[in-house]
Amino acid sequence: MYFLSTIFAAAGHVIHTVIWLYTWIIIISAVLSWVNPDPYNPIVRTLRALTEPVLWRARRLLPFLYVNGIDLSPVAVILALQFLDIVLVRSLGYLAMQTMGA
Repeated sequence: MYFLSTIFAAAGHVIHTVIWLYTWIIIISAVLSWVNPDPYNPIVRTLRALTEPVLWRARRLLPFLYVNGIDLSPVAVILALQFLDIVLVRSLGYLAMQTMGA
C-alpha cells in the first residue's frame, strides 16, 4: 500500500506544479498584453498559443468578463485553476493518507 500512496502523493504534486506553472504563464501573457509586444516574437506566439484556447473558452462562456474594455478572463481562469488545485491536490493527499492507513 505504500507504493500506491506514493503514487497518489506524486500525482498531487505534479498536478500542483502544472497548475502553478500555467497560472504564471497566464499572468505573464496578461502583463504582456498591456504593452502590445511584437506578435511575431516566438516567445509571444508561444504564450498566446498556450493561453488563448483557455481564455477564449472563458470569454465565450462568461461574456460579462469583458468590462469597459478590460478583459477579466485571465482572473476567472486563475481562480478556476486555484479551485482545481485545492480540490484535486487535497483529494489526492487524502487518498494518499488513507492508503497509508493514517
